[in-house]
Amino acid sequence: MSWLELLLVAGIIGFVIYQQIAGQQVRGRRLVVLPAVVTVIGFLGLHGAGHLDHADYLWLTVGAIGSVLIGLALGAVTRLGSRDGVLWAKLPLRGLWLWAALIGWRVLIMVIAARTGAHVAASSTPLLFTLGLNRLAQAAVIAPRAMLAGIPFAPEKDGRSFAAGAFKSADHDRAGRY
Repeated sequence: MSWLELLLVAGIIGFVIYQQIAGQQVRGRRLVVLPAVVTVIGFLGLHGAGHLDHADYLWLTVGAIGSVLIGLALGAVTRLGSRDGVLWAKLPLRGLWLWAALIGWRVLIMVIAARTGAHVAASSTPLLFTLGLNRLAQAAVIAPRAMLAGIPFAPEKDGRSFAAGAFKSADHDRAGRY
């Protein structure tokens, strides 16, 4: 991964953190599809990075598991509510500790992987893959919470709401107003 790509990833992460702390409407495709695309791109990048040996597979797996667990925690602490009849999400400031944990986890995996000869796992190449997994894990918690609360996703640009038929016609106020 080049410096330009690293700068791009850092910018994306900063933008995502800002949006989460500020609060935003949640569109289903952005919540689910975008992280899936990032994960696939990251996965393909791993296989284009060179030969993966056993140590790479081990540390990529361990790194991925940690990223998923932190994503699940991010999904759990994210506040969900209804604003103008659609889903809004806001990460409380204490959620920044989870972002710090995600970054720290990745650095720890890079250091350990480097010491065990896992050159691909020790590089910046897995960043997109693990970030995508983290976002998918967060979505795996947020989407069911929204569906159980009966709060539909914000409409997409075409005016349709992602998975609109999956939401109960429950009282939106059960999840709290935002």
